[in-house]
Amino acid sequence: MGAACSSRGKGLLSATPALKRPDAVKIVCLDLEGVLVPEIWIDFAELTGIDALKATTRDIADYDELMRMRLETLDAHGLGLPDIERVIDRMSPLEGAAEFLRDLRADYQLVILSDTFYEFARPLMAQLDWPTLFCHTLNTDDSGRITGYQLRLADHKRAAVEAFRQLNFQVVAAGDSYNDTAMLGAANQGILFSAPDNVIAEFPQFPVTNDYQHLRALIDDAFNRA
Repeated sequence: MGAACSSRGKGLLSATPALKRPDAVKIVCLDLEGVLVPEIWIDFAELTGIDALKATTRDIADYDELMRMRLETLDAHGLGLPDIERVIDRMSPLEGAAEFLRDLRADYQLVILSDTFYEFARPLMAQLDWPTLFCHTLNTDDSGRITGYQLRLADHKRAAVEAFRQLNFQVVAAGDSYNDTAMLGAANQGILFSAPDNVIAEFPQFPVTNDYQHLRALIDDAFNRA
């Protein structure tokens, strides 16, 4: 009887597939806006009709210069964080982004490295099932006026990738703008995703793709070669 029970137990155990675990030494770092979600400032600019707010890091490489221009423009039009939040609340991730992240996280560690702000990103992170996000923080007064911003760290995307590599991670990174290129260069492999022609032309060393299926193939291939 004991032997029969033991045999049945072994059969049950062998019939249960092993759980698939993410590979702990491989990490994917992705930009947020333009890669997984729409450009928040562009959507806000289109809603308000303020063309100056359409500028992004695709156009202005110096992030401090870009943010100073944005805050001055908001002040000039009497707009604050609540106005931007109303736009974000009706936004959705790019088509296919949630499924892409879900499949990616089954095989690799994942961190979103972005120059957005936690105050902007929260509703969109919920729709993406809360991936880990490293970004910045806004300063506001009681009326919701944006008075400034606190950078996590200067050039934090590159610094994060370099730190991951020092921790013995293999890193593949993908982004779309000037402010992503330092992180792409610091990774084992950098990839441009839906980047504008000016960025592609200036950084020909990075492979380019415009869809998630090809991006996943490039990520897998990079790790296989690492």
